[in-house]
Amino acid sequence: MYDVIIVGAGPAGLTAAIYLRRALKKILILEAKSYGGQIINTPDIENYPSQIHISGYDFATNLYNQVKELGAEKVIDIKSCDDKKEVVTEKNKYCAKTVILATGADNRKLGLDNEDELIGKGVSYCASCDGAFYKNKIVCVIGGGNTAIQDALYLSDIVKKVYLVHRRNEFRAEEKLVSKLRKKDNIEILYNTNIIKINGKTKLESIEIENNDEKKTLEISGLFIAVGHIPENQNFAKLINLDEKGYVIAKEDCKTNIEGVYAAGDNRVKSLRQLVTATADGAVAATEAIKYIN
Repeated sequence: MYDVIIVGAGPAGLTAAIYLRRALKKILILEAKSYGGQIINTPDIENYPSQIHISGYDFATNLYNQVKELGAEKVIDIKSCDDKKEVVTEKNKYCAKTVILATGADNRKLGLDNEDELIGKGVSYCASCDGAFYKNKIVCVIGGGNTAIQDALYLSDIVKKVYLVHRRNEFRAEEKLVSKLRKKDNIEILYNTNIIKINGKTKLESIEIENNDEKKTLEISGLFIAVGHIPENQNFAKLINLDEKGYVIAKEDCKTNIEGVYAAGDNRVKSLRQLVTATADGAVAATEAIKYIN
């Protein structure tokens, strides 16, 4: 029997683990992929207190080094029975007094034909992971938030040219990032534009875009998709209340509708999803779990 099972080893989950270990609680972390979550793919973090510049990988690794044990299993269900919680994975069942859901969110796809088939063959969701493969080539970034702008800026230092396609006429990203973007000579911004087709059989060859019923083909080598995320909460929908977009309904105390179950990080309803709010959620959820156990 564990005191706390943490589902997810991103910034929220790892921060919760640090607080719980300091409180001498017995914990288990379950993570289906690798530690770090989305932040591990961020080339440069500039807005985290006390860190002027740090890569997402270094930040996540520093967090991980503060936590010793990491389980590598995908959680498929959670059950609540009186004063204990049962966490069901694909291989095992674990019992705990409390559970912290820190599952984060996954990349949202465009839903176009060829998208899945060409992942790793020209289609990517991580510029910092795959950008080096496109040195001196022409690529396209889809999106209008911070991630899309950061991807375009990162790629502009590697590739020959970046098309930045955004479906609206203005960006949602921070103004500081947008200002940097406009200074880049090799980034062409296409506003009010949608991608409607991805072309290629064994590798990406081109995409088709549409602007006010006018269609155009862009011959590119790489397509980087940054159009948001989908919360990883589907497996908990039977027990935990979710909103219409699939985010866990939990306020600033991170409490869900089930006593002893908490949500921390990008998977819960909130107005701001940033690294600093994820780590804050981890600390809050851990503190609430400690109160509940004690």
